[in-house]
Amino acid sequence: MDPMHRFGLIALDSLLKQEDNDQNNIAKGIDLNMLGLDLSLDKHSHILSKTFASPWLETSRSEVEPLFTRPESFNINANEIVPVAERMPSFNDLTLFFLFYTKPRDILQELAARELNKRNWRYHKELQVWLTKDTNSEPKSIGSGAEQGTYIFFDPVTWEFVTK
Repeated sequence: MDPMHRFGLIALDSLLKQEDNDQNNIAKGIDLNMLGLDLSLDKHSHILSKTFASPWLETSRSEVEPLFTRPESFNINANEIVPVAERMPSFNDLTLFFLFYTKPRDILQELAARELNKRNWRYHKELQVWLTKDTNSEPKSIGSGAEQGTYIFFDPVTWEFVTK
C-alpha cells in the first residue's frame, strides 16, 4: 500500500467508515475505562496523572521504591579506603597495561606507567609499545647507547607478551 493510501484521505475515509483494522485502532486510541480507570468523576476535580502513573505499574505511586536495608558489610569508612597510588604495586602487569591503555589522560594512566617503569618496562615512543629485557639472555652492546638482544614486547592489540 502506497503512502497516499495509508496516510492520506483514503485512510481517513476508512477511519470514518469504522473499518476494523490495526491502523484505525491506533488512530482511535484505547478506551481508558478498559484499563480499570474510573473516569466518571468531574474532569476538573480529578486529575488522572495523580492517581494513574502507568498502566504497567502494579503498586501505588508512594511505593515505587521498595523498602530495603543495606547490609552492614556494605558500609565503608572513608579511612579504610586505600589510595589507588598505594595499591599499584599489588597489581599484576596485565592490570597495569589495562589501566595504561584504557584510561588515557587520566591519573591512573600515569600511575600505571610509573609502576611499569619501576618493574623495568620501557615505553618505545616510535613503536608505541611497552618492552622489557628478557631475563633469560643478556643484550649485547653494539654502539653508542644501542643494544641487541631478546626483548619482551607487550602487544596491546592481541593482549599478549611477544618475545622478539
